[in-house]
Amino acid sequence: MKRICVFCGSSPGTKQEYLEMARALGSALVERGIGLVYGGGKLGMMGEIARSVFQQGGDVIGVIPRSLFEKEVAFNDLPDLRVVNSMHERKALMADLADGFIALPGGLGTIEEFFEVLTWAQLGIHRKPCGLLNVCGYYDDLIRFVRHAVAHQFVRETDGQLVLMDAQPAGLLEQMLAYSPPHVDKAAWALELSQA
Repeated sequence: MKRICVFCGSSPGTKQEYLEMARALGSALVERGIGLVYGGGKLGMMGEIARSVFQQGGDVIGVIPRSLFEKEVAFNDLPDLRVVNSMHERKALMADLADGFIALPGGLGTIEEFFEVLTWAQLGIHRKPCGLLNVCGYYDDLIRFVRHAVAHQFVRETDGQLVLMDAQPAGLLEQMLAYSPPHVDKAAWALELSQA
C-alpha cells in the first residue's frame, strides 16, 4: 500500500482527542512508509494530519479545488499541492492516487466522500479498503445506521462488512493491509431479493 486517502473535517471539532488522533494517524502512516492523500487544506483536522506527515518527512499530496485555493485555505507549503477545477475532479483524483481510504471525524463533506468510495467498492469499481477511525465513538451511530440498512435489506451483509473500523490508527492500518475484497455481484443479489 503506497498511499492512503484520508477524509476529515476542516474544523478541529469539540474534543482535543480528534486532533491528537489526526497526528497519531499521520505518525502511523509515516512509520509504515505510507503516503497521505488528502483535501489540501491547512485548517482543522485536515491541516493537522497533513502537518503531522509533512513534518516527519512523509509523502503528502494535497488536492484542492481552485475555489478553496483562492480563499487561502490551502496548505501552500506542501511540495505536491494539486489545484483542480471542481469538487468532482478533486474526489476523482484523490481516489486515483490512493490505495485505500480512511475517514477521521468530519462533517457532511467527510461523510459524503467516504460513502462515495464505499459505494464504488460495493459496485466493484475499485477493490480498495475503506476504514473509519472511530475516535471517541464518533462513528458509532453511523455504524448503527449501516447495520440498520443491512437488517432492512437495502445493503447486503457482505457490503456492510466493507466498512473497516478501529479506534486506533495501528489497528485500522493492519486491517487495511490485510484486506481481501469480497466478490461483488450486486445485480444478482437485487434480482434474488425481487424474486423472494
